[in-house]
Amino acid sequence: MEKADFLIIGAGIIGLASAYQILKKQKNISLIILEKENEISQHQTGRNSGVIHSGLYYKPGSLKAKNCLAGRKELLNFCEEFGVATKKCGKVIVATDEKELDGLYALEKRGKANKVEGLEVISKERLKKIEPNVKAIKALLVPSCAVTDYLKVSKKLKEQIEKLGGQIVLNQKVIDIKKEMGGFQIVTQNETFKTKKLINCAGLYSDRIAKMAMPNKKLSLKIIPFRGEYYDIVDEKKDLINALVYPVPDPKFPFLGVHLTRMINDAVHAGPNAVFAFAREGYSKTDVNMKDLIESLLYKGFIKVGFKYWKMGLFEMYRSFSKGAFLKSMQKMLPEIGINDITPGKAGIRAQAIDSKGKLVDDFAIEKEENQIHVLNAPSPAATACLSIGKHIAALAIEK
Repeated sequence: MEKADFLIIGAGIIGLASAYQILKKQKNISLIILEKENEISQHQTGRNSGVIHSGLYYKPGSLKAKNCLAGRKELLNFCEEFGVATKKCGKVIVATDEKELDGLYALEKRGKANKVEGLEVISKERLKKIEPNVKAIKALLVPSCAVTDYLKVSKKLKEQIEKLGGQIVLNQKVIDIKKEMGGFQIVTQNETFKTKKLINCAGLYSDRIAKMAMPNKKLSLKIIPFRGEYYDIVDEKKDLINALVYPVPDPKFPFLGVHLTRMINDAVHAGPNAVFAFAREGYSKTDVNMKDLIESLLYKGFIKVGFKYWKMGLFEMYRSFSKGAFLKSMQKMLPEIGINDITPGKAGIRAQAIDSKGKLVDDFAIEKEENQIHVLNAPSPAATACLSIGKHIAALAIEK
């Protein structure tokens, strides 16, 4: 039975960043990360567009705002120090009609409250000089945005963790957690581990891990999976955009809408939508896990969300099955793109927490109880903010 002072469940970018920050802060300790897959960062971390966000969208004073702004700087420094490529490319958020202007100006105001540098509402003439093929009446220029490859960031974090004495153990799906005097027994399908302090960074399964660790506590939220589907723009048409082009988001939802992204490898893709998934790892439309599905459908918080946003849900489902509908969303911003210019890309799953009152949890949710910490909601911009979140978790974990 392996023993550790700290044990982290989940080797996504949050688990890795937390381990890295703990090991930097606390010398001469033992730390183990358990990962159920045969490689690190295979879910949310490895299936996103690689954008390093500016901190524009988030409510001033929220955990998302604070950690995104601080984490962005730390991430760029980390990438520079350890040789992970980044590219500062900037972003434009475009208003395609008059109805979206209020939202555009509200975003500018929020971004300035968050001290995002260089924000500027620009005319369509100025936009044409930045993105000649994008159609809009006005745009918000966000020059501080950048792109990277978060899988490569994760691999560098893994290297540093191992250099600092941490251990990452793969193929270890946690099936039970037993509380005992002075810590926990963590039971996987292969082994049992003992730890003094437990940190849950299990992403899509964070609520289930929390329930294992705190069986007598009623959790106030549940993870509901939403699939984000992407289309890749064919090479012949990828020069239609130069960098990042986003729509003005609907403030009622924590999703940013279908946007266009030139990635660090120069590929261009469009997406994601936000479709209720029938499995927590439901990357395909045909993926169904009955346990996951029934659990979601019977959760009163999700039922309330369904009643509140059923029209939006049906539209997202329609857009998922209709390439033409997806294309129409793109053509609002990029009229020259055609049906033969896009091909299906890979999908990701957003682990979206929903509370029992039917509210989509919009901020990071990190709970500490005695010698355990649970990261219960960490969607975008968690990758951007990972080192700042990791520093926060390290402070909670090491706290005397």
